[in-house]
Amino acid sequence: MNPLKSVGGAVLVGVILAVIASVGIRPGFAELGLAVWIHIVAGVMWIGLLYYFNVVQTPALAAAAADSGGPGAAGISKYITRRALLWFRWAAVLTWFTGLWYLGRSGNLGSAVTLGHLGHEYYGLVIGVGGWLGTIMLFNVWVFIWPNQKLLLGMRAGSDEQKARARRVAALASRINFVLSIPLLLCMGGANHALPF
Repeated sequence: MNPLKSVGGAVLVGVILAVIASVGIRPGFAELGLAVWIHIVAGVMWIGLLYYFNVVQTPALAAAAADSGGPGAAGISKYITRRALLWFRWAAVLTWFTGLWYLGRSGNLGSAVTLGHLGHEYYGLVIGVGGWLGTIMLFNVWVFIWPNQKLLLGMRAGSDEQKARARRVAALASRINFVLSIPLLLCMGGANHALPF
């Protein structure tokens, strides 16, 4: 059986190759390296889907709704959105928890939470801003985006008025997360490297 014919198989092959590369480069186990690796992979999934929703799917759904002779948006909502939201919300959780794991085990959690006031001022400030932005984004996913998407996807009953409100709230929360992701990524990269400004 070809493992590349399924998502699970492809993920497994990728993990095996990453472990081989890691052991070949640096034998032994590094807990903080594992935390960072999982944080990055989950973060790419989360932010990648956030960008997909904001840059591709939302404009495509608007175009589909405006096209009176087209196939409509039902296929996207039924087959794509539910799956994408599943990966999106759990990637958000995994990203947040692995960031917390890394900061805690590296001794930087207090500095990050207090934005550098408990030592490691520059690193704590920059990674702390990124961490707080990520926390706001995680909150938006689970409190505003997901509950409202469940209503829009028919997983919860609601009136047309409730659906219209849910659409506005979910869209605004998603757009806020899209905007916040840009400085978040600046901070995540800039904590160990120079900020460009």
